[in-house]
Amino acid sequence: MCERCRQRLALPPQGLQGELPLPWWSCGAYADQFRGQLLSLRQRPRSEALGALTGPLRAKLTALPGRPWLVPIPSWKVRANPLPELLVTSLCQGGAASRAQLLERSRPVLGQHRLHRQLRLSNQAGSFRCLRMARPGESRRQPLLIVDDILTTGATACSAASCLEAAGWRVEGLLCLARTP
Repeated sequence: MCERCRQRLALPPQGLQGELPLPWWSCGAYADQFRGQLLSLRQRPRSEALGALTGPLRAKLTALPGRPWLVPIPSWKVRANPLPELLVTSLCQGGAASRAQLLERSRPVLGQHRLHRQLRLSNQAGSFRCLRMARPGESRRQPLLIVDDILTTGATACSAASCLEAAGWRVEGLLCLARTP
C-alpha cells in the first residue's frame, strides 16, 4: 500500500497490537475512512484491496516461529460476512500460514453492534463447535491464530478460543483487520 493511502486511512506502519482479552494484531483502528473502507469491502469484497491492507499482519506471520494455522471465525448468517474468510485466503498466499477449518457455529447469535461487553459475552458463550480434537502433540506443532474482521470487546474471539482450547488446541491470539478505538 502506498504511503499516501496508508495516511488517508490512518493506518500505522506496524499496525496495532495488544494483549487483552487475548493477544491481538490488527491493521489499524476501526474509525473514519478505514471503517468506511471495511464496510465497503463487506458489501463488495475485493481480494486485491484486502491484500493491500494486510502488510502488518503478514509481518506478524513471518515473525512467528513455524507456520501457524489460521482459523477464520465462521458466520451463522445466510449472507455471511466474507472478510474473515477472505483475510485468511489473503494471508495464506505465500506460504507463511495455512488455513484450518476447525470451527463452526453451534447456534445463531444476536447481532452485536448494539450490545455492551457483558451482553456480547453471554451472546457468544457456547456459540462455537470445534470440528476436530487436536491429536497428541499436534497443538505444540501447530499454533493457531483466530482471524476475524473487527475486534471490539473480544467476546467472539474469546468464545472461539475457549472452544478450540477445550479441544486441545493452543491459541496464540487473534489477527483482525481493525480494532475499535
